Amino acid sequence: MASRWPSVLWIVRHGESAGNVARNEATAAGLARINLAIRDQDVPLSPRGVEQAEALGRWFAGQAREARPEAVLCSPYVRAVQTADIIARAGGVAPETPAHCVDERLREREFGILDRLTTQGIRELHPQQAELRAHIGKFYHRPPGGESWCDVILRLRSALDTLSLHYANRRVLIVGHQVVVLCLRYLLERLSEAQILAIDAEGDVANCGVTEYRFDADGGPSGGLALARYNFTAPLERAGAPVTKAPDRPVAPK
Repeated sequence: MASRWPSVLWIVRHGESAGNVARNEATAAGLARINLAIRDQDVPLSPRGVEQAEALGRWFAGQAREARPEAVLCSPYVRAVQTADIIARAGGVAPETPAHCVDERLREREFGILDRLTTQGIRELHPQQAELRAHIGKFYHRPPGGESWCDVILRLRSALDTLSLHYANRRVLIVGHQVVVLCLRYLLERLSEAQILAIDAEGDVANCGVTEYRFDADGGPSGGLALARYNFTAPLERAGAPVTKAPDRPVAPK
């Protein structure tokens, strides 16, 4: 059977970012706004994020040459590009692998007027949005100027078409964001809204956590990708790197 899918697909959330740290600090201090002077697109990795990416890169490097990624796609956001670069420098990709391909469809969900707000800040500054989000749920809620999960899913459908067109039978690593990991799971596993939100409710995707799919010839007329593991953090734990799970998005007000 001729496959249109990668032989292996790894989807990795970027390492801990300075934005994750700033969000934690603002939440702990009971502040409405997150103290970040730069665009979300330009937020770099934190020192712990660098350590996490290095640990993951060494784990990939420890695999046989023919088992490492041979193509890397990543979000254009600085924290994702840095993660991909560090993994490659650590020897985590197969020799002669081209430089990572930046794909804007893998970018973080855009938060619009809720950008840089804590949960408390959303309640205080945009109570109508908090109420609306609680009513219709995060899957469909689109803040003014931002995106819903469905909007992210629409652009990821196109990214998967590109994946099947250009990366069949190859080992591919995607470096993105928490919502990208979850929405790709929704698409690849044909989940329902309730199913993907239940997975999300179980806990945040770990920074540099690995979600892995492998080609399954019985997965459909042209085969498919079967989930092998999700939120796999053993590469970090074995290297003694910290495991962090700070959300990128504002937490839903209750």
